[in-house]
Amino acid sequence: MNAKRIIPDSLTCGNLLCGAIAVFLATQGAFIGAFLFILGGALFDFCDGWSARLLKVVSPIGVQLDSLADVITFGLAPAMMLFCYLRPILGWWALLALLMAAFSALRLAKFNVDERQHESFIGLATPANAIFWGGICCLPISVMAYDWMGWCLIALSFVSCYLLNAEIPFFSFKSVKKQRVEVMSFLVGCIILIVFCVIKAIVNKHIEFALFSGTACILWYVTLNLLLAFAKKN
Repeated sequence: MNAKRIIPDSLTCGNLLCGAIAVFLATQGAFIGAFLFILGGALFDFCDGWSARLLKVVSPIGVQLDSLADVITFGLAPAMMLFCYLRPILGWWALLALLMAAFSALRLAKFNVDERQHESFIGLATPANAIFWGGICCLPISVMAYDWMGWCLIALSFVSCYLLNAEIPFFSFKSVKKQRVEVMSFLVGCIILIVFCVIKAIVNKHIEFALFSGTACILWYVTLNLLLAFAKKN
């Protein structure tokens, strides 16, 4: 075995462990901690791909291991967070949230065999989806004042399932040379949203609002890509 492969594979396993811990914390109602471990998994996910390319040790096994880790961290973990978050409101109907884990796995399997996704994505990437839901589940449960709000989140999770596997192009930072304007527009919007959410968190003395900036940024990302896709069709 190439000794260099140990580095990216170890980082991938770090991603998987972060996801496993996030699932456990979600079952304990520690949603902020779960979200922080999802973010940690995203960092490991970025570093394993970067190190594999830097060391030139990209391998089929590494690709499969990466997808297995992503299923846990960006598929099961956010789905479990949403289930545990909605369980006090919707009872066992909250199990519908776990469909997101299955559709995340389908999205990752499609990504592995789709030759069109080397520099951009077809469908919403699972890390983006996980960050979106992680931020929502960190909000105080008191914001779910009515049962219908819980059902709205279930409906929104169905939209996520669709977006994960939709034939809709989403730009990535790998495509910054070809889509510089789009990427820069996204980053400027993110800075504005993060500053707003952080100020909101400081004023209200609730860290949850700062973490919600992740949800806001992903919502902006999805909106921007949908507008671009609509513009190209017309």
